[in-house]
Amino acid sequence: MKELKGKNVTIKDSELIRREKANRDYLMRLTSKNLLLNYELEAGRFSGRGIPEDAHTGWESPVCQLRGHFLGHWLSAAAIHYEETGDRELKAKADVIIDELAECQIDNGGQWAGPIPEKYLYWIAGGKAVWAPQYNIHKILMGLVDMYLYAENKKALKVADCFADWFVDWSSKYTRTEFDDILDVETGGMLEVWAELLKITGKDKYDFLLERYYRSRLFQPLLEGKDPLTNMHANTTIPEILGCARAYEVTGEEKWMEIVKAYWNCAVTERGSLVTGGQTAGEVWMPKHKMKDRLGDKNQEHCTVYNMMRLAEFLFRHTGDPVYVQYMEYNFYNGIMAQAYYQEYYLTGNKHNYPETGLLTYFLPMKAGLRKDWSGETDSFFCCHGTMVQANAALNRSIYYQDKDAIYICQYFDSELRTNMDGIDIKIIQKQDNMSGSMMNSSNTAGYQEVNEITALHENMPQYKKYDFTVHLSTPKTFTVDFRIPDWIMSEALVYVNDVIYVKTSDSSMFCKINREWNEGDRVNIILPVGIRYIPLPEDENLGAFRYGPEVLAGICETERILYIEKEDAAAEIIMENEREWGSWRFFFKTVNQNPAISLKRIRDIGYEPFQVYFKIKKVEGNP
Repeated sequence: MKELKGKNVTIKDSELIRREKANRDYLMRLTSKNLLLNYELEAGRFSGRGIPEDAHTGWESPVCQLRGHFLGHWLSAAAIHYEETGDRELKAKADVIIDELAECQIDNGGQWAGPIPEKYLYWIAGGKAVWAPQYNIHKILMGLVDMYLYAENKKALKVADCFADWFVDWSSKYTRTEFDDILDVETGGMLEVWAELLKITGKDKYDFLLERYYRSRLFQPLLEGKDPLTNMHANTTIPEILGCARAYEVTGEEKWMEIVKAYWNCAVTERGSLVTGGQTAGEVWMPKHKMKDRLGDKNQEHCTVYNMMRLAEFLFRHTGDPVYVQYMEYNFYNGIMAQAYYQEYYLTGNKHNYPETGLLTYFLPMKAGLRKDWSGETDSFFCCHGTMVQANAALNRSIYYQDKDAIYICQYFDSELRTNMDGIDIKIIQKQDNMSGSMMNSSNTAGYQEVNEITALHENMPQYKKYDFTVHLSTPKTFTVDFRIPDWIMSEALVYVNDVIYVKTSDSSMFCKINREWNEGDRVNIILPVGIRYIPLPEDENLGAFRYGPEVLAGICETERILYIEKEDAAAEIIMENEREWGSWRFFFKTVNQNPAISLKRIRDIGYEPFQVYFKIKKVEGNP
């Protein structure tokens, strides 16, 4: 199965377009001079008596041992964005950066192209403390590879290939045991980049590096069914498993796939997840099905969300199991969208001194009364800055897939898919029908307002989501379209083909397969019942959170609140309010029986307010 992306998919969803544009604008605002500073400094190409006043700080400071890591992410994001949009301005900026990195490599002796000194890697071999130099170097290596793969820059591949020679020479100096000690110091995605370069070049040296970077101290316990993850740093291991995933695709060796599946089983299947889909606290894996004691200030590191979504995407491509796509949906709405590029969801009369936007929050706290901690554009550059620009570079990914004569609809966002099957061009247009009266987008002071029957038909917010698909092709063609039925549906999902009911199903986390001869203009309508659901923690039925469809709701709470409920279903305590504005339905919620009432919003709409996700539930007779 292959993912349809790049120029095959055009995003039409306004929120995704906004985020992509904000991401692209951020990439362009960061100056090449500052992005390259640490590389030029290491190569002796920078001269001066002090650090430039506008230099990047935080983890990019020239005195930080992780300096320079962000440029690799920047290059990957620029390349991914270019693949989707063909943005020549962004590519030109990236190409100039690659040219300068090539000059840095020459001045470093022809191999080393990093922003840190080579001795850092000899330090870790000698047991001296240094902050994750291979994690750092992986970023620039992968950025170079992505610039070759997605932005057609051949010089980037040459730099990466020469850089790899340094690692062949260095890693050859150590015995297996000695190098296993080195691998215990965070290596990031080095295994993945070696697999990628093996695929591109076919050179034997990358087979050697794959063997060198096989981390048996992690992989073997996983294969034996043990749990080496609890209380271990999560984002140290996830990139290593992504390396196994790519190694499997490149070599076809089953041992790599066995490691990936064992990891997923240990990290997700047996461990469980927070209501958001995240699974970490304090950057480490929480104990299996024991999360209550870990609801704190550092839940759900953004990097882990992004990288676990990548792992889920790999597993879906190779298994076709929709459980992985469901995992991605929860983490996308309640992680990627909740932790970056915030824009205020306006409520007129709600006066405050908070900014209207936010760039990135490292964590998503689950302790009641805490807030998202938003970073600045040039003063932090912690690890999640990198995964943020990559995650938002091309939001047209992971929506559509193709497997021979089958097309999979995995996520529901306004978009257009273009693909080819047996020489026939196929276009599928996906659009959500918000059932609000599409003509009635705003009031008009001139008094013009088109009458629309839909406006009166749906007096209140419909209790289902409706997605319309139109198929366009020049010649009739028989093939299958698989529509994912999410696990959050509240009752039967309905599927119509050309206005005739095709199937009713209560089965969730499955694909509805429609195999037929498709003709120009054929239509499919998907009806997904939506509502509020109470999701308890695995170990405590009376401590839980609320989701509306795939989206987590968060209460605006200065301090922890207990929910007193009268009915057996805790979700009945939450109702919608303030649901309509001009031509749009809105997403504001509140409690029924609390005094005072608690206002709730989708967690992606939370900005600077203190909030609460998990509530203690107490049943009472009558109003509390």
